[in-house]
Amino acid sequence: MEQDEQFVTVVISQLVKAECENAYEAWLKDITSVARTYLGHLGTNVIRPQLGVRNEYVIIFRFDNYENLKVWMTSRDREYWLNQAQSLVESDPYVQQICGLEAWFSIPGQPLKTPPRYKTALLTWAAVFILINILSTFLVPLLRGLPPLIISLIVTILMVVLLTYVVMPRVSRLFSWWLYAK
Repeated sequence: MEQDEQFVTVVISQLVKAECENAYEAWLKDITSVARTYLGHLGTNVIRPQLGVRNEYVIIFRFDNYENLKVWMTSRDREYWLNQAQSLVESDPYVQQICGLEAWFSIPGQPLKTPPRYKTALLTWAAVFILINILSTFLVPLLRGLPPLIISLIVTILMVVLLTYVVMPRVSRLFSWWLYAK
């Protein structure tokens, strides 16, 4: 698949000045509201600092393709909001761009190291195989009265959500020793 036809994720890490957290949180709310208005925006996630674990904020913007992301990244709106945050942050943001399934195998706040494709394919297949069998065993019997197409729709939506937000982040952490082996 061409890069401009894949989902694109941008991961931005940034240190916020002490005593500026509340103002930064308000700024986050504003910039994410503006980003939502751009064509192809699929969502924004914020990972907040955790004492003793991570000092920086990590902001994750998802877009449906590279061209729509590029429109946002080069927009006057984004430039305006970045200028508004300059007094709140300690340095320029660290920005990583990830395409397709690579986003499942990235660790926020770490430089992007893409594991070999055969490893990502193998782990993705294993997660899909296990998850589809669990859903087929426990969920499909509860949906028996529905048309097959609706059952398939429900199962695939649930599967993608679980893979993206629950399963793959844990699988990539659990198998990080193998994925990123030297």
